[in-house]
Parts: sequence; C-alpha cells; structure tokens
Amino acid sequence: MARRALMLASWTSAALAASGFYLYSNKYLDPSDFGAVRVGRAVATTAVISYDYLTSLRSVPYGSEEYLQLRSKVHLRSARRLCELCCANRGTFIKVGQHLGALDYLLPEEYTSTLKVLHSQAPQSSIQEVRQVIREDLGQEIQDLFVSFDDTPLGAASLAQVHKAVLRDGRTVAVKVQHPKVQAQSSKDILLMEVLVLAVKQLFPEFEFMWLVDEAKKNLPLELDFLNEGRNAEKVAQMLKHFDFLKVPRIYWELSTKRVLLMEFVDGGQVNDRDYMERNKIDVNEISCHLGKMYSEMIFVNGFVHCDPHPGNVLVRKRPDTGKAEIVLLDHGLYQVLTDEFRLDYCHLWQSLIWTDMEKVKKYSQRLGAGELYPLFACMLTARSWDSVNKGIGQASVTATEDAEIRNNAASYLPQISQLLNHVPRQMLLIFKTNDLLRGIEVALGTRARASSFLSMSRCCIRALAAHKKKNTCSFFRRTQISFREAFSLWQINLHELILCVKELRLATWVLALLRRLLPTSY
Repeated sequence: MARRALMLASWTSAALAASGFYLYSNKYLDPSDFGAVRVGRAVATTAVISYDYLTSLRSVPYGSEEYLQLRSKVHLRSARRLCELCCANRGTFIKVGQHLGALDYLLPEEYTSTLKVLHSQAPQSSIQEVRQVIREDLGQEIQDLFVSFDDTPLGAASLAQVHKAVLRDGRTVAVKVQHPKVQAQSSKDILLMEVLVLAVKQLFPEFEFMWLVDEAKKNLPLELDFLNEGRNAEKVAQMLKHFDFLKVPRIYWELSTKRVLLMEFVDGGQVNDRDYMERNKIDVNEISCHLGKMYSEMIFVNGFVHCDPHPGNVLVRKRPDTGKAEIVLLDHGLYQVLTDEFRLDYCHLWQSLIWTDMEKVKKYSQRLGAGELYPLFACMLTARSWDSVNKGIGQASVTATEDAEIRNNAASYLPQISQLLNHVPRQMLLIFKTNDLLRGIEVALGTRARASSFLSMSRCCIRALAAHKKKNTCSFFRRTQISFREAFSLWQINLHELILCVKELRLATWVLALLRRLLPTSY
C-alpha cells in the first residue's frame, strides 16, 4: 500500500514538474493569464497600498507641511505600485488605469502623471495569436486575404492592436485585431475590482470609487464588440458630415467581426505633435478650433460623444486633394449617449459659466447632481479656480500659478471629488474624462482657454436650446420668435468675436510699432 502511494506521488510530482516546465518554456502561455496569479497580484498590491496609507500618515499632524510632503510621497509610491499591477495583469486593468491617468484635474498629479505611461505600455499579441484570431473569425488565413500584412503593429492598446495590410484588390487597410484573452478575462477582472474597491471602502469610508467599476462594467462589453465600433464610426461620420475638416475612416464590413475590424488606412501625425504640424505647415490654432467645434457639436447639439480623444486616437494631416488641414478621428468603441434632459441642463450650465451668471451656475450644477458641492463641480468642469469662475472663465488665460493650485486642490479635496463623482449622473463621468483629454491636447498645443473655443461652445448651446424649444411648440409665431432670438444671440457672439479680433490686431500693431522703435532697421 505504501509502495503504491509512493509510486502515485512520484508520478503526480513528475506530471506537475513536466507541466510546470512546459508552461515555463512555452512562450505563448503566460502565468499572468491564470486567474489565481492575477487575483493574488491584485489583492497583494491593494493590501500594500492600503497599509502604506494607514501607517505612513498616522503619526503626522493633518494639514501640516510635513503631512503634505509625506502624502505626496505615499501617493507616488502607490501610483507606481498600481501602474505595475496594471502592466502585469494587462487587458482590463490597463484600460481602467488609462481612464484614471486621463483625469488630470480630478485626481492627484502623482497618480495621473504615473498612470499616463500606460498609453505607451500596452501589451502586444504575437503574430501567431493575431493569425489565430483572424482564422477563427474570418475563416481564412492571412495570406489568403491579404497581399501583404505587416507583422509589426502600427500601435497596440489595452484591448487590441492595429496592423497595416493590403487587400487583394489593392486597397490599403488598417486591421484592428482584439487580444485573444481579453474577452475571457474581462468579466472576472471587473468582479475582482469591485470586490477590492468595496474592501478598501471598509478601511477608508471616504473612498468612493465604485463609479469607476460601474463605468467599466457598462462600457467594456461595448468596447469589445468591434461591430458596435463600426456602427459608431458610420453614425458620427454622417452626423458631422458638414465639417469638411473631419475624416472618419471607412469601415469594410465584409471582413469585419466582433474581434476583427477592417477600415480604410489613413496616415497622419498625433494631434499633440507640434513638430509634425510645423514640418507640415499645419496651424495649431486652426486644429484646436476645429477640435473644439467638433466636440461642441457632439456634446451640445447631438448628445453622441466620442469619449476617448487621447492623442493616439486623433490624428492631423494635410488633405491629399486640397492641401487643407484635416482631423482624423479613430477608435470609435467608446461613445456616451446623452439624454435630452442631461444635454439641455449641461448646455444651460456652460452658458452660465461662459457669461458668468453665478445663480444659474448653482442652479444647473445642482440639477446635474452636484448638491452643495457645486463650486467644486464648476472648478472640476472648467479646470479653473473658483476665483476665475466668479470673474469669468473667458476673461483671462490660465496661469502657471492657477494650474498648480488646481492640481494641489485635486489632492486636498480627493474625498469630496470622489463623493461628487459617485453622485453625478453616470453620463457625466465620461464627459469629465473627455474634457480632461481635450484639455491635455490644448495644453500640448499651447491653445488652452482661448476665448474662441468658449464662443464655439456658446454657439452650439444656443442652437441646441433653440432647437429644443422649437421642437416643443406647435405655434408658428412662437417658432419664428425663437428663431429670431437664436439669430440675434448668434449675431451677438459674432460681434463679440469680431471685437476680440480687432483688439488682438490692435495689440499686435502696438507691439510691432514698439519693436520698430526699440530695434530700428539699419539700411
């Protein structure tokens, strides 16, 4: 009996050792893909971060200079640990980490600056895995579908990667292929995050980040369905067809599935690449203005918003036929559909912020769920200090001092910010993310807080509110009255814009005259 037991144990040990060696030596099987490893890593990281916050800040007086310095170090350590966890677990973890990294003016800078690297550290699937997904979904081998197919991806993201290829009829295409393991792991990863967030809330009651899990739970299945992405691309292309500066790549439906998306290949530079724009003689102010018009139209007029405008998804180029600057909008997996009630309240709120009507700022902020935290809500929305909001956000540009103040306040008011994000409508969360991503582009281009961008927003708000009023009245006289008011309000904005241009021109003339006096030309 003992000999049998010993023999069984020996064979079991040999089998386990052989399995372990196979898994270790097989480069297509990664230990990170096993549930126990992913769960253990996430639990351990969460425990270490929680312990660091509980012990490091306990003996230091709250609010003191020493406390603030120490808290910043804890934030940085924790952000690095969180970043390492996202890189190790990949997939859904990287997606959520990228979302957090985009919230520049809502989370402490230590977190956002550390997690930003996740946009450039997304995992790549091997060419064998890419071939497998194409074979399973399209029923053919790569060489049967394409004349050429670049093994090295143009770019890799948390959920998929894109390859350049040429079809047999000569069309150059971009082939988006989903990472093969993401689909199976995503639901388990979200459940794990939900459990960890609830556990951390027991230790830190002010920690209100369930909104992040709820968003991932709702949006991830949509982002993993590439047919949904193709439909979104066609919808936004039709919706904004009157903008001749916008290009949305065409979808090739005959070779698209839930995990493979074929689209027209369009080249260009990233929207935050000033060097590319200078080399190609593209005006950064024109691009910034076009971007503002495009997003104002999506948010205020149509209520259908592309919610992932990070620089890798927004390209710029000179149109081959006309030579005019053009924006290329990519990655249409994540859109927010706004209800009419939310969209109209949001229009009213921005109108109030632009024209400094503080009573209405309070009213519409509270209608959008801010409650008594409406000053914080207005600051989060505009990324301006409360003092600037009261003076008028279009009156002066953001200074370095004000920007630093906002970022410091993000750390100081983190419990209130997380509380606010937990209570505003779910639609608001992706709008915050979109606003911060667009703001990051404006900062990179040096065009942030230009008065022209606020005027474009105001025009869209006026049009949206007028369209809603006309839709809800049967009286011809009332409709005519609304149209006249709309036309007059738009005329006022045009006049205001003209005055601003004249002022800028006059200022430029004065500066030029002063330079001529100081630096006389020698003949």
